[in-house]
Amino acid sequence: MTEALIAAAQAHSAHTYHPLPVVVATADGAWMTDVEGRRYLDLLAGYSALNFGHGNRRLIEAAKAQLERVTLTSRAFHHDRFAAFCSELAELCGMEMVLPMNTGAEAVETAVKTARKWGYRVKGVPPEMAKIVVAGGNFHGRTTTVISFSTDPQARADYGPYTPGFEIVPFGDLTALRAAVTENTVAVLLEPIQGEAGVLVPPAGYLAGVRELTRERNVLFVADEIQSGLGRTGRTFACEHEGVVPDVYVLGKALGGGVVPVSAVVAGAEVLGVFRPGQHGSTFGGNPLACAVALEVIAMLRSGEYQARAAELGEHLLRELRILAGTGRLTAVRGRGLWAGIDIAPAYGTGRDVSESLMERGVLVKDTQGATLRIAPPLVVSKEDLDWGLAQLRAVLEPA
Repeated sequence: MTEALIAAAQAHSAHTYHPLPVVVATADGAWMTDVEGRRYLDLLAGYSALNFGHGNRRLIEAAKAQLERVTLTSRAFHHDRFAAFCSELAELCGMEMVLPMNTGAEAVETAVKTARKWGYRVKGVPPEMAKIVVAGGNFHGRTTTVISFSTDPQARADYGPYTPGFEIVPFGDLTALRAAVTENTVAVLLEPIQGEAGVLVPPAGYLAGVRELTRERNVLFVADEIQSGLGRTGRTFACEHEGVVPDVYVLGKALGGGVVPVSAVVAGAEVLGVFRPGQHGSTFGGNPLACAVALEVIAMLRSGEYQARAAELGEHLLRELRILAGTGRLTAVRGRGLWAGIDIAPAYGTGRDVSESLMERGVLVKDTQGATLRIAPPLVVSKEDLDWGLAQLRAVLEPA
């Protein structure tokens, strides 16, 4: 059955992904079951979209209750879940206003538009001159504007002409960032931890330095916390590890609990207040179903339970991975909270090779950048299951 379903997918879908050869049928918590009845430990969690696990009962019940009431009004009308969603998300972020969208890429596009409009309306940048500084190795999505400031050839090739107005500097390099900021710079847009690049954690003090520089130069600090936020790193936001509050949060993935796509730009009134009716929008953005699920996510995060769990289990995960690195089977371990990037020693094959071997042993991960594996289980994973997954990794990397 697996082979037939994969062949049908290959025949009738555009080949924009290279998934592992497994066909998932059901899932619960940190485990998934394929169409043949084989179980797999999920160590990817939908790139952090499934922070609260598969089929989380609180989120499913919130969605089911809302499905019986109303799922979509468009923003042509008010609905009774919208105000609570906006106010509670703003409070969680320590901000004042929310602009809801659906996908992460939409939220990044919205943040770009927000920063430019703020630059022209508030900062006084001359028309068409706004510049946004970004970091090399970034992954903010795959729209034409976003790939215009990507340094990944696969993401960029054959999609030009590219959108101007961006300057790329090395991630983690404050000196280069300072040199790139000019009087026409409206924003610095960064992932506090770069996920697709291999879970790259910046040098200590970098985010605090970005915050200081942007305040000094009257530039917005826009933090893309789509993957790093909402509990993944052991704090609600990765920026908190350096005591930093940006001007703008870009959120997505876990905000929808793995149930529905929900994203948002969250900022102060002086930033998001630049918009007027008709200047931006989304038919599905902030719909009743999305708001109902996101409100439950926010309530779960307010308990602090998931952040604490990610911090505790993440410390254990990184300690075990560093022990493994000490044997020479890994060449690098990076991470924060329950999120790690590991580089496989060349003798053991590529990241894809190791991913496929782990799949055969009942563990699902995803490679990136050739030799790197990302490990990001749902935050509900048990220590016993996590240790079992690590045991499978050690077995796959046994010396020949």
